[in-house]
Amino acid sequence: MDYSIEYRPSFALLTVSLGEGESIRAEAGAMVSYDEGIDIETSAQGGLLGSLKRSVLGGESFFQNTFTATTPGEVSFAPPLPGDVVENHLSEEVLYVQSGSYLASETTLDLDTSFGGARTFFGSEGLFLLKLEGTGDAFLSSYGAIHEVELDEGQKYTVDTGHIVAFDGTTNFDVERVGGLKSTLFSGEGLVCTFTGPGSVWLQSRSMDAFLSWLIPQLPSGNSSQ
Repeated sequence: MDYSIEYRPSFALLTVSLGEGESIRAEAGAMVSYDEGIDIETSAQGGLLGSLKRSVLGGESFFQNTFTATTPGEVSFAPPLPGDVVENHLSEEVLYVQSGSYLASETTLDLDTSFGGARTFFGSEGLFLLKLEGTGDAFLSSYGAIHEVELDEGQKYTVDTGHIVAFDGTTNFDVERVGGLKSTLFSGEGLVCTFTGPGSVWLQSRSMDAFLSWLIPQLPSGNSSQ
């Protein structure tokens, strides 16, 4: 049996260099630092209804911050969980991002909440995905390391729903059980998402659901005398 173990430092810091007049949009709370000459504008992107939909249904912050350079300078961002950050350049393309994995993007990209269809109802990530569309750079974060899988036309690839970061709009996907009912209930794997190419899928090495399943039983109960 052959095997490989990949070790990565999963504490990413994103630093963006802005020229005069350039802007970048980011999730509220993602900013770490910025140079003098960087202006910040906080707004509800997409208007009140668009921001409310993205916040309530997509799991993202209601307000977002736009950083604009009046003079050339740098802005740095970090994800809320220890993990990687990857850049994805879109060229009149669509990218679907799971809740919590969007970090920042150029203001040339439209950010909206997209209905994932009834097939995602039983997936742990819910019915709604963030939809990035247009041309520009997007920055995605993860819990743990990020791994990209490129799929050819018709190629299938199965991923646990808790490990999905993002996927191209060119891919098709279906949420399904792991094996039979017994496997679904007792294997610890639950439900999976099967993608069909062409397109790329980005995965994260850690799962928030799995971490919470471990953590919650360790917490003191309300009846504890401590």
